[in-house]
Amino acid sequence: MHGLSSSHLRLRSFTIPRQLQTLSLSSVTMSCSSLSLPSLSLKKPSLICSQSLRTSNCSGFLRFGNRNCNGAGFFMSVSVGSQAQTATTVNDALFSDYKPSCAFLFPGQGAQAVGMGAEAQNVPAAAALFQKANDILGYGQLTFCFDLLDVCINGPKEKLDSTVLSQPAIYVTSLAAVELLRAREGGQQIIDSVDVTCGLSLGEYTALAFAGAFSFEDGLKLVKLRGEAMQSASDAAKSAMVSVIGLDAENVQKLCDAANEEVPEEERVQIANFLCPGNYAVSGGVKGIEAVEAKAKSFKARMTVRLAVAGAFHTRFMEPAVSRLEAALAATEIKTPRIPVISNVDAQPHADPDTIKKILAKQVTSPVQWETTSKTLLSKGLKKSYELGPGKVIAGIIKRIDRGAEIENIGA
Repeated sequence: MHGLSSSHLRLRSFTIPRQLQTLSLSSVTMSCSSLSLPSLSLKKPSLICSQSLRTSNCSGFLRFGNRNCNGAGFFMSVSVGSQAQTATTVNDALFSDYKPSCAFLFPGQGAQAVGMGAEAQNVPAAAALFQKANDILGYGQLTFCFDLLDVCINGPKEKLDSTVLSQPAIYVTSLAAVELLRAREGGQQIIDSVDVTCGLSLGEYTALAFAGAFSFEDGLKLVKLRGEAMQSASDAAKSAMVSVIGLDAENVQKLCDAANEEVPEEERVQIANFLCPGNYAVSGGVKGIEAVEAKAKSFKARMTVRLAVAGAFHTRFMEPAVSRLEAALAATEIKTPRIPVISNVDAQPHADPDTIKKILAKQVTSPVQWETTSKTLLSKGLKKSYELGPGKVIAGIIKRIDRGAEIENIGA
């Protein structure tokens, strides 16, 4: 890792898209350095601006790809951790006609496993992300006194599986996987070719960081708070999640309806994760989940699998977490992503920073629309996907939807 210098700024050119020719950036400030970029006014179609900005910027992660889907937006995301200031209203439908060819997909909670992150030790930029995370989260201080990478590699499993730790761990490991890819021959070209990204639940934050909507540091702070808020919400009411295997969405809904007839209203369940045909996660009160498990065979489900999570994620049980997330998001600078980032809430890309904040706050209480997202990407012509981070959950889901889909795992 090196300090910021002019040699670390690589400028290429592209034409500002019509949608953003009136965008004005009054001031852009880099974190961890005193560098301030002067006022930029983007008004003329012929104006040439930076297409690829690479800096070491403390963590080594503030490196952005140089491709913008269909000329759909200008980006300059180099700021960390300050109060959000939006000087220009952005058309939220900026990416509505996106045409994907290469996607980065990021996993969510549940993908963690002891041993993840081991390969990051061999790539300085990847290892630096874990050290930066320790510094930001205070893991090296006496209050916590542990090393994030060490817990990822060596466990114990119970510690890694906790909501409070697993979410930051997966976020950092997934972005470390980007650095591992960058370090291999042809890796930068792959990164530059990515024109859409998304992530499963927690992975949406990772996707937004990759797309330059917020910095690595800010994303990590949000993910840490998200995990803490979700854990607190889970502690407030007994709840659980279960995967129902072998049924379509319609019959899983019928199963939920049948279970809800036998439990009090506060114990009711709902589909929380629409993953792929034959695999849907149900969330709700513990009694409701037990009723689902008891009735599943009568609905001809192949099996049910209780999930090792703290509570009923993506349901009303997470409402206590929303206000904390809203406050944290309001204090975070979020920019228009440089490429489309597909939302878990509505399976659509959003460009307006304020809308992105609202969507992220809503996400913890809303069902994950991953099946619709995957089918939409494939139907729009997606040619190649990469799953970056621990596990192969997303690859399995994509293959379940389309056996012929091309997807490669990039672990760390």
